[in-house]
Amino acid sequence: MIENRHFNRIAEQLGLQTRQVEQVVQLLDDDCTIPFIARYRKEQTGSLDEVCISSIRDLYKHYIEIEKRRQQIKDTLIEQGNLTADLEQRLSAAETLCELEDLYLPFKPKRRTKAMMAREKGLEPLAKKLMKQYPMEVLAEAKPFVNTAKGVNSVEDALQGARDIIAEWVSERVEVRNRLRNLFVRESRIYSLVVKGKEEEGKNYAAYFDMQELCSKAPSHRVLAMFRGEKEGVLRLTVAPDANKAIESIQRRVCRGNSQATLQVAMAVEDSYKRLLQPQMETEMRQEAKQRADRDAIAIFADNLRHLLLAAPLGQKTVLAIDPGFRTGCKVVVLDKQGNLLTHDVFYIVPPEQNKQQAAALLQQLVNKYKVEAIAIGNGTAGRETELFVRSLTLSGTPIVVSVNESGASVYSASETAREEFPDYDITVRGAVSIGRRLIDPLAELVKIDPQSIGVGQYQHDVNQAALRQSLTETVESCVNLVGVQLNTAGKELLSYVSGIGATLAKNIVEYRKQHGAFRSRKELLNVPRFGAKAFEQAAGFLRIEHAENPLDNTAVHPENYAVVERMAKHLHVETKALIKNTELLKQLNLQTFVSEGVGLTTLTDIVHELAKPNRDPRETFEVVAFDPSVRDIADLRVGMVLNGIVTNVTAFGCFVDIGLHEQGLVHKSRLANTFVRDPNEVVRVQQHIKVKVVEVDYVRRKIGLSAKDV
Repeated sequence: MIENRHFNRIAEQLGLQTRQVEQVVQLLDDDCTIPFIARYRKEQTGSLDEVCISSIRDLYKHYIEIEKRRQQIKDTLIEQGNLTADLEQRLSAAETLCELEDLYLPFKPKRRTKAMMAREKGLEPLAKKLMKQYPMEVLAEAKPFVNTAKGVNSVEDALQGARDIIAEWVSERVEVRNRLRNLFVRESRIYSLVVKGKEEEGKNYAAYFDMQELCSKAPSHRVLAMFRGEKEGVLRLTVAPDANKAIESIQRRVCRGNSQATLQVAMAVEDSYKRLLQPQMETEMRQEAKQRADRDAIAIFADNLRHLLLAAPLGQKTVLAIDPGFRTGCKVVVLDKQGNLLTHDVFYIVPPEQNKQQAAALLQQLVNKYKVEAIAIGNGTAGRETELFVRSLTLSGTPIVVSVNESGASVYSASETAREEFPDYDITVRGAVSIGRRLIDPLAELVKIDPQSIGVGQYQHDVNQAALRQSLTETVESCVNLVGVQLNTAGKELLSYVSGIGATLAKNIVEYRKQHGAFRSRKELLNVPRFGAKAFEQAAGFLRIEHAENPLDNTAVHPENYAVVERMAKHLHVETKALIKNTELLKQLNLQTFVSEGVGLTTLTDIVHELAKPNRDPRETFEVVAFDPSVRDIADLRVGMVLNGIVTNVTAFGCFVDIGLHEQGLVHKSRLANTFVRDPNEVVRVQQHIKVKVVEVDYVRRKIGLSAKDV
């Protein structure tokens, strides 16, 4: 258990009360999930949201690691016989890992150093004399230490050895390291130079062949690009402040007066910086710069993923979905309102003209037979041409036509999940099904795909992969639990992200459903193998059962609060189901009457809101974006055109927009909005519908520059 002072520090860092931090930590220690805590434990936490709870968890883990390291160091020092009362007190007071490591550094086992060899030659007494920096004749003081038998062949050898020892002392002084570390944090610049002879091979990194900027201000995408260039052997990086300023800073701390001894110490300080301190501090700064860039990139990725997962669903409609293609044809499927495959076929839109006539007849037949309400068309190769062809047809019922982002559909179609769902169909059919289902319910379909394959990341292969996986998994979990899941129709992939369930229980739920039929109540979950009371507590509120025996089972009201709702109904002399969607009845309730030790006013207010609008979908209403039909190829673009677009990816330097072409356009952050400062997400989000103006077109390199200003 971490000390109370750390709870206070977490509270101070996040602007919270210590009690809130303690309550969250207790709930986390009790194996409660973040979505569950945020939704159903508001009284305990003071209504903290998921972001705040995650921050508490991360800081809590950080301080646990500090405590573990503190104890490890103390144990080692005890074994060495080096733990003095003063050192123990300083270790106990240390608040960061850096402070702990600095205190431990003099006692840390080292490889053979220059200072060690100098001590073996008997030069430490000379080093101590010099370090006092009294007025002295340095050469005379060093002469007695000349000893050819020990390899000290001259006075200069003796002084050099003494300086080696002083250099190590200086590098291990906590106050010196703190002063230098602060200087590195404030003033370090990251320098990037091309490795000689790599100019042609590394031309993609031309912008970084000779550049420098303040490390603390360098944006994540540039830092990650430079590190990638270094990893590929194209760039050489250095991270440091001005060397003379750093050396002078240490000398002011260490050197006293202007004696001959002081001159020797000043020389040792310069050596200490260049040989010992600068490489150590640079390593720290590089790690910090990389971690900061990783955090920024992962945060952008997670935010993009959230908006993509929470994109507006079309809802339960009969959908015809097309995976476009030229040579291999367009794969077409029809899905019922639940996304089940009804039929599949293929058509061609390439010459001869007869192909298009046959395609038109096939589509008309499918639309008529299955009463198709919407047509989903993948936006990959041949997507624009296929969309224009379909829009040119006069189809009965006039189904809406929607271009669907198909990133990752090929990953799904080749996955084990797809093979399990459609063992008798090839990947082309599976891909078309995925496109159609993305239109019906993006969240339910996209959870089947590794988030890293969805195409909304920035340098995703360069960041810390464990941190990326954790962030993306938590984002998916947050979205799934925010929307809620229908227990009797959800697949195991969607169920696995429900609070407290996971892959094994999700599989068990699906198997139980196959064997026993649809669930009739939430309580029936307790009959599922390995589905215990804790899993039920965490999961039940996020699972819905349409047409359940108890109408509350199709709401976000947690089973632990059913008794409260029953008391409300009894108080109004009606049955429980009469409260649902009955705002007039609900207004008659005095919630203060129902406050108890376990249920506070915040929870009661949430219950009433849920009863008024049960199972409400937090996602936006679906809208169709119509691309300009006159723009079929990049050659059709002209500077000044204003077009409809859909944001497909947000990065630290701007956003990419689909304007209906194979090539996406880039809106640089400077062209997003006049209010734009640093974070593109202040202005745009993935799946947002926006108008953009064409400001640049490179027809040769097929690059499009767009602006979202003044349109």
